[in-house]
Amino acid sequence: MEFNVKKLASDAGVFFSRAMQFTEEKLGQAEKTELDAHFENLLARADCTKNWTEKILRQTEVLLQPNPSARVEEFLYEKLDRKVPSRVTNGELLAQYMTEAANDFGPGTPYGKTLIKVGETQRRLGAAEREFIHSASINFLTPLRNFLEGDWRTISKERRILQNRRLDLDACKARLKKAKAAEAKAACEGDLWSDEVEKAEHELRLTQTEFDRQAEVTRLLLEGISSTHVNHLRCLHEFVESQTNYYAQCYQFMLDLQKQLGSSKGEIFSGTFVGNAESASPAAATSPPAVAAATLPAVPTIPVVPTIVGVPNTVAEGVLNPSEVKPPASGTRRARVLYDYEAADSTELALLADEMITVYSLPGMDPDWLIGERGNQKGKVPVTYLELLS
Repeated sequence: MEFNVKKLASDAGVFFSRAMQFTEEKLGQAEKTELDAHFENLLARADCTKNWTEKILRQTEVLLQPNPSARVEEFLYEKLDRKVPSRVTNGELLAQYMTEAANDFGPGTPYGKTLIKVGETQRRLGAAEREFIHSASINFLTPLRNFLEGDWRTISKERRILQNRRLDLDACKARLKKAKAAEAKAACEGDLWSDEVEKAEHELRLTQTEFDRQAEVTRLLLEGISSTHVNHLRCLHEFVESQTNYYAQCYQFMLDLQKQLGSSKGEIFSGTFVGNAESASPAAATSPPAVAAATLPAVPTIPVVPTIVGVPNTVAEGVLNPSEVKPPASGTRRARVLYDYEAADSTELALLADEMITVYSLPGMDPDWLIGERGNQKGKVPVTYLELLS
């Protein structure tokens, strides 16, 4: 019990000392140890990453699940570490209603047949939406959430410890300064104040060592933000790929539905439901796309071009021949490679971490890429893998 009381008293003294130092700094009555500019830049970059990651995460959740009540329910299940129950998508619910309506109206009637066809397409759209939401949640939302709940909490904890170490260091500096000033005034009591000065200097050395150690730990964590950006970049590519596949599926489903409705146009508008539709021409009858265009408003075609994540569109910017590229007379820079990079084709330059290369840009070139040179080798390199040097 005596040990606990002493520890409590010691902790209270440290807390009071930090509070005094912090208050005096705010009032401009005490000096503050400033961190170097590079460290401050790392802190600002980490804060920026955290803020934008939170905003992107929240808005992506809204995109995938617009219903606020459903998002709250999913959040509670996640916090309780329970599996989120499967939820019917709006497309699947609409498909269910259309199928039930077709059964009531008569599945053999033109309206009933069309309801069944449209309902089946809505069911396929709903299933595609479910698959997209699942893929985006795993490949995009989960890494962002893991960063905020894991890496960022560790960084915040170490930053708080560093702040306390800095307050302890500045408090020791203030005590040493006061001891030396008192020693100079009381020359007759030199021995007493010499002991106080030596004690203050010893405490200062200890706190300086602790501060330096904690600063290095925090610096390493902050520099890891670069790796976080690379990981989030990869996840973003996967999200775009999932979204592209989802919209391509939806587009194909609707084209198939258009063809089905166009081929049965005469049957749909016969009998009870008589319309004013014009009959299709013989040429149109032999061409399903022409029938679809005649029965429904023209829909602009969305070309789906297969792409490989991380590889520029060679159709848009042409194939680069490294042997024909000549560096500009001015504008080249040195760059340090941050991470290993494996060239995707002969137009790119493979990279090794920590090596130095020369880089430059060409007119009309994708801003995410540069031309890199290493000896007799040259090729395109991604900007995100480089640290440009002045």
